[in-house]
Amino acid sequence: MKAELGGIVVLDFGGQYTQLIARRIREQQVFSAVLPCTSSIEEIRRFEPAGIVLSGGPSSVYDLEAPKCDPQVLALGIPVLGICYGMQWITHTLGGKVEKATRREYGRAHLKVECQGQKKKSELFAGVPESLRIWNSHGDHVRTLPPGFCATGRTDNAIASLEDAKRKIYAVQFHVEVNHTERGTELLRNFLFRVCKAEPKWSGAAFIEETTAAIREKVGNKWAICGLSGGVDSTVAAVLVHRAMGARLTNIFVNTGMLRKNEFAQTLEMLRDRLKLHVIGVDASDRFLAQLKGVTDPEEKRKRIGKEFIAVFAEEAQKLQAGEAHGEIAFLVQGTLYPDVIESVSVKGPSATIKTHHNVGGLP
Repeated sequence: MKAELGGIVVLDFGGQYTQLIARRIREQQVFSAVLPCTSSIEEIRRFEPAGIVLSGGPSSVYDLEAPKCDPQVLALGIPVLGICYGMQWITHTLGGKVEKATRREYGRAHLKVECQGQKKKSELFAGVPESLRIWNSHGDHVRTLPPGFCATGRTDNAIASLEDAKRKIYAVQFHVEVNHTERGTELLRNFLFRVCKAEPKWSGAAFIEETTAAIREKVGNKWAICGLSGGVDSTVAAVLVHRAMGARLTNIFVNTGMLRKNEFAQTLEMLRDRLKLHVIGVDASDRFLAQLKGVTDPEEKRKRIGKEFIAVFAEEAQKLQAGEAHGEIAFLVQGTLYPDVIESVSVKGPSATIKTHHNVGGLP
């Protein structure tokens, strides 16, 4: 979609703040997409990014299984900002030296902005004071700069920021995305607008408009069904598709017997009367409770619920398909939250299963 082009690609090295980085960028009305650091150059180029951010992460660059991305990322001519581990990876990859800190830096610290090796202040620090309170979380630090780089900021213990302005590669050891870092938003805005020349054209309204148009083009005159739970992900998906398809979308809301008292009726009323969705309500509580009788393992419960839901859903879809007033059902609508996508495609591939996602458990 057009609003997704010219934004920022965030490469995930397993950092706890990766999604927060993406959110902070979107708050500036610039689209951001989180990709695993193992993404190919072709996958990155698909977004036509104005800039690339390398996230933090818990690893050391010297770990045997340390996450890394294609070094060509640094040779694309696209501005790059490395944050925390991202800074260490840039340094290590381009010939600098990273070493274990004698004193781990975690929490607040004071940054002194400097112009070492430069005639003017860094674009990244334009308009901000020369002394800032920042937030650190790292055990390694940069000892020697890569060739062509200069230090642009220091704490009492380490180099805190560096750059090669000619190659448009910038890096900070601290976390600009957290509220604890003073003027962090300004630093991020400087990267977005002064360095990357990104345009603030992304918004929720633009997303809705483009997504609705894309759905309309994809489905044509065909019909669709949606498994609707009343939760955020499936409801948002249903409303978007309804805007594009109208009455050709039928939603199926199944009472599994595990809703709160009166919740089945209340949710149906909300979906039908307030959101104006076409919803079929199916009370299958006896079926689900029979499947769960005597089962104590949580994962087994999730699988049984998922399997029974698919069975009920398929039965209702067949009834619809047999009806004379209903066209051919060609599409299944499913809403998935962005965190589920991140968890499913982690820095080291698909994440270890702690528990199956509620919206995929039981699917064949």
